[in-house]
Amino acid sequence: MKLSHLIDGEWVAGDASAPSINPSNTEEVVAHYPLGGAAEVDAAVAAARRAFGGWAAASPEARSDLLDRVGSAVMARAAELGELLAREEGKTRAEATGEVMRAARIFKYFAGEALRRHGRTLESTRPGLDVEVWREAVGVVGLITPWNFPIAIPAWKAAPALAFGNTVVLKPAQHTPAVAHALAAIIAECGAPAGVFNLVLGQGQVGAAIAAHGDIDAISFTGSQAVGGKVAQAAVARGARVQLEMGGKNPLVVLADANLDRAVAIALDGGFFQTGQRCTASSRVIVEDAIHDRFVAALAERASALRVGAALDPATEVGPASNESQYEQNLRYVDIATADGGRLVTGGDALRLDTPGYYMRPALIADTAPDMRINREEVFGPLVSTVRVKDYDEALAVANQGDFGLSAGIVTTSLARARHFRRNVRAGMVMVNLPTAGVDYHVPFGGTRGSSYGPREQGFAAVDFYTQMKTVYVGD
Repeated sequence: MKLSHLIDGEWVAGDASAPSINPSNTEEVVAHYPLGGAAEVDAAVAAARRAFGGWAAASPEARSDLLDRVGSAVMARAAELGELLAREEGKTRAEATGEVMRAARIFKYFAGEALRRHGRTLESTRPGLDVEVWREAVGVVGLITPWNFPIAIPAWKAAPALAFGNTVVLKPAQHTPAVAHALAAIIAECGAPAGVFNLVLGQGQVGAAIAAHGDIDAISFTGSQAVGGKVAQAAVARGARVQLEMGGKNPLVVLADANLDRAVAIALDGGFFQTGQRCTASSRVIVEDAIHDRFVAALAERASALRVGAALDPATEVGPASNESQYEQNLRYVDIATADGGRLVTGGDALRLDTPGYYMRPALIADTAPDMRINREEVFGPLVSTVRVKDYDEALAVANQGDFGLSAGIVTTSLARARHFRRNVRAGMVMVNLPTAGVDYHVPFGGTRGSSYGPREQGFAAVDFYTQMKTVYVGD
């Protein structure tokens, strides 16, 4: 596939290009994508600015109809898009198809929200005056999205932006451009007016150009803390709105009263599925001493039995790392954890399969201390560490350590402990007897501390970022 930018309703080729590699078979090039830069961003932003007035003033029904058509088209092509996503990102076919369906549902949800934007009428304190408060679109929105959910995250940013009358410039991750290109093509085919949705492909320079662009009114970013900080500085310096999602180091607390089999299944799902490449993954498991050794043995047994393989192999349960740099980081953190004193219980080694790919056996590392790097830094791979604690109070204290606060979970049969935990853990999302990963598309998404900055994403909360309030006084 040879990909192009989508700017002002036209497909625009680039002079230089780079390959998107299949992580299940590194000898296969999925697509070649153009290396965009400041010039392409300028053109896309100018097109979005020209289109903004008409799109913002359009009937909400027109916006709703567009999003509904996009959702239906994505749903109808779920098998095709799922296969492309699996080839390019490395998820299993089932995981990839599930993500595509999630994206379709997001567009359909916001098709409804486009019709539900509302305001208020208030009585003024002054006789003879009326006060009206309503929401209106912010303007041109820049979206910078990661590779781990290459269709769902662009959907949950673009759908509300478009629903509420904004125009969009999307920069997807360099490792998954073909999936974003396919989504952009569907949006265009479904009748988005020229300039309403624009796609600029490329590497870091495209994101930097979006962050610094003086005619972009708001930026929504998902990625690392380091890059997110730079995006925020550039946006705030010129007064643009900014929304950041920057990952997690999510604790799963397992208490001694928990059903052991259920706790192991929850940790296995949250820690290893989708190759651990979820910002909500259960990457550190905090276990009461009374069951710690039994839990570790049972989790190691289940983890070692997971079948690692190519994304499109129906027997595969854990796919490859999405790209070479992530693969090398996964292996490096196994060494870091063991050098710091952790005990490698199972996995952590590179695998050589029928096709060359970024395969690693899921790793479980026990006997770690809360302040070890493996428990403070986001790895973003199939690595789970365990921390032994004496009781619930220590478990909660350990869970609240660190710079992240996205998702947290507890496995227990005690209603009192579950209630106390969900009220006192420092996280934006809390799961009780569930994996820390796995959220619905119609409820707010976001964390505390270094995980998130700005208004929440998704669901009914999305209106807060993608609209601004206007207060109008009306006299006689």
